[in-house]
Amino acid sequence: MENELHNFIKVWILAIISLCYCFYIPSKLPKGIFKLISLTPIFIFFLYLPLTISTAHLVGITAFFLSWLANFKLLLFCFDQPPLSPPPSNLFHFISLASLPIKPKQKTPSQNRSKPPQRSILFAIKVLILALLYHCYSYKQILNKNVVLAMYCVHIYIELELILALAATLARAMFGFEFEPQFNEPYLATSLQDFWGRRWNLMVTSILRPTVYYPIRRISTRLLGSRWASLPAIVVVFVVSGLMHELIFYYMTRVAPSWEVTWFFILHGVAVAAEVVVKKVVPEKMRLHPVVSGASALGFVAVTAVWLFLPQLVRNGVDEKNIGEYSKVMDLIKGLLPF
Repeated sequence: MENELHNFIKVWILAIISLCYCFYIPSKLPKGIFKLISLTPIFIFFLYLPLTISTAHLVGITAFFLSWLANFKLLLFCFDQPPLSPPPSNLFHFISLASLPIKPKQKTPSQNRSKPPQRSILFAIKVLILALLYHCYSYKQILNKNVVLAMYCVHIYIELELILALAATLARAMFGFEFEPQFNEPYLATSLQDFWGRRWNLMVTSILRPTVYYPIRRISTRLLGSRWASLPAIVVVFVVSGLMHELIFYYMTRVAPSWEVTWFFILHGVAVAAEVVVKKVVPEKMRLHPVVSGASALGFVAVTAVWLFLPQLVRNGVDEKNIGEYSKVMDLIKGLLPF
């Protein structure tokens, strides 16, 4: 575990040095092909860095933050698009925006003050649920396989939300301003479109819109007209998301892609596109009640996740590795405590 932590630290030092180059050299170039060429070595380097780590947690975080989000942000940077353009005057601000899954919150009139305590309570509850899940894994041999997979679904959601929240908290402590939340209570979704577009992993949503959705929609508008232009754009966004998940799964398992994850996202892309069509042609008063449509959407996500999203992780023992890594971390913490 110590060697892995050293590798993890080394990877992030190299990533920070690379982002210093991005701040001082390519940022001075005009947008377009020359800026893209100057950043191409960084794109390749960020794809390589996760291969130097083997611990599932650490490689997953590194691949998501650098190989996906940072590379997509730098791609937008090539064409002077936010969030890295115009470049922040502060180098550390640039590095944080590029390498962490954060998006500064737009200044708006003061909102309800009761939300922060409520979020703190929900955060604490989710930490307790995650700890309970890790405890329940001790009994997985006597539990039904589908129950274990359902537990792992909840585990992935909570762990991802906590990691992203901690990253935002670190950036908030460094720079003193608020960031957009990364999750918006996805279990309260009223449809698949609501789940993927407004509630689940919003950092990815905010990156895929300018890099994939808007360009494809502009092309589709010329071919299909404005009414249906969003449909191919939606499907392509999900295809790209599926391919990036395949890449992250490869880093975590070091096994050739089975393409189950890509099909999971293609299926959801087609379902969301179908939902958009229904909303356009069916009057609002004839649609399902939000409670019914929300429950159906969450059920669809859960069933397809167990069918297509999780098997590759379970088949290659990533769930077991996660549990084992958690135990090692707990032992390390206990060894550091004075009592």
